[in-house]
Amino acid sequence: MKLADKVVVITGGADGIGKGLAVRFLKENPKAVVICDINEAKVKAAAAEIGASAAYGCDVSNETQLVAMIDEVEKRFGPIDLFCSNAGIGDFSHSDPNFVGAAGNDIWQKSWDINVMAHVYAARALVPRMTQRGGGYFLNTASAAGLLSQIGSAVYATTKHAAVGFGEILAITHRDAGIRVSMLCPQAVDTPMLRAGGEGPQHVDGVLTPAQLADVVVEGLDEERFLILPHPQVLGYMRKKTENYDRWIGGMAKLRRSMGGNFGPAGN
Repeated sequence: MKLADKVVVITGGADGIGKGLAVRFLKENPKAVVICDINEAKVKAAAAEIGASAAYGCDVSNETQLVAMIDEVEKRFGPIDLFCSNAGIGDFSHSDPNFVGAAGNDIWQKSWDINVMAHVYAARALVPRMTQRGGGYFLNTASAAGLLSQIGSAVYATTKHAAVGFGEILAITHRDAGIRVSMLCPQAVDTPMLRAGGEGPQHVDGVLTPAQLADVVVEGLDEERFLILPHPQVLGYMRKKTENYDRWIGGMAKLRRSMGGNFGPAGN
């Protein structure tokens, strides 16, 4: 997809990856770049700073709010060509790296609603519209944790795997309707989520800036790749995983032991 003259919506756009995507997309001469975030004041300030077309407060885990935002954008700017379902959550403070069942049901549900169901709600609202007008594009942000795993957080690893799984079936089911899907699966990116986990960018190997990631995304959208991997080594890790799953599990367990409890967030 070329972004010129396209209407683009980015959730989780107040900072981090979402804001980085918006800044980069604006250089491609789109018709409109709209950002939204649960923090309305922050996303409006970000829009004013970067020159986004509009900004909306929206809780993506609330389907009613998400659909209302989509309706307003299409009324104001026209049909959405690219919907970037980017908002995500990774609350590692509730994780116990020594017990996968440590997080309470409320943490599981909140992460499921944001990391998975927000993608479902966007597709539910937009697939019928995109099908009727001959196509459209979803860019769903997951994480390398959705392809490999996230040592130290069962909640994050599980919900990001589910996000990738939904992206796969979305792409398969609606490909013949002209709908394309890309899954953005980075490792460490210098975002508020990374810093909230106690991992400053100087302490993480291979950390990218949102601007660096956004350059890779534009290239991936142009080529309409399903997997967009800002950290290319992830593909090698995936191949090793699928070549010998048991060996991979053993290797990950060894890695976990070597980390000595220093478990932090990776990806979105």
